[in-house]
Amino acid sequence: MSAAGSRGTAVQAACWLLALLALGCGAVSAAGPAGEVTHVSGAFLATRADGTSRVLAPKSTIEEGELLTTADNTYARVKFTDGGEITLRPNTRLQIEAYQFDAKKPQGDSFIVSLIKGGLRSITGLLGKRRADSYNMRTPVATIGIRGTHYGALLCQADCGGLATAAAQVPQDGLHVDVADGAISLTNGAGQTVLAQGSFGYVPNAQTVPLQVPPTQGIVVPIAASGAGPGAGALSAAAPGSPLAEDCVAQ
Repeated sequence: MSAAGSRGTAVQAACWLLALLALGCGAVSAAGPAGEVTHVSGAFLATRADGTSRVLAPKSTIEEGELLTTADNTYARVKFTDGGEITLRPNTRLQIEAYQFDAKKPQGDSFIVSLIKGGLRSITGLLGKRRADSYNMRTPVATIGIRGTHYGALLCQADCGGLATAAAQVPQDGLHVDVADGAISLTNGAGQTVLAQGSFGYVPNAQTVPLQVPPTQGIVVPIAASGAGPGAGALSAAAPGSPLAEDCVAQ
């Protein structure tokens, strides 16, 4: 092959490579973020699958696959693209396992998160309302399903000493839930229990059928309300029109 022909082949190959890269970038951007941080009162991190971490601030985006972690005395609220919200308590770890939402394609809906540690409150968005079976919140002892709802979940692992049930007792280890609106299901290998609005539930371990408990044994999972929470600083939000805070990336 002549020198000119070799150069032509190399240029063509480079063009194909650039085109493929462009397609790849387009696919990533088309998926878009899963949600955005709206409020935060302290240190809030997102860790990617490759181990790198970002410091999150109001207006920071949340991506599918990231592990969200709040520090001591930190409350953080995330609003998802379908309108749903999750507010995390201090010392909480939440993995965004899968998130797919397209307003025009309900058949592709998917919302799967794992509560590894701590507690939160969740308000269902459009995704969970139009296809309830697309929503799953996993915990070590049971999976929470929803029926269009607002609920609280608290996973105690010898770390709930600062909280109390309605009867002023320290919550036992396991998963505690309260249902403020709608209904939820608690499912594990031992069985399933459905809890209606105003109900409380408890799952001690993965081998025990989820229980509905009396209000005296239940706990309404506390979060920062109206900008403040127990032992927490104010939940700060970005001022209207303010620029996006630059995420800090750490290895």
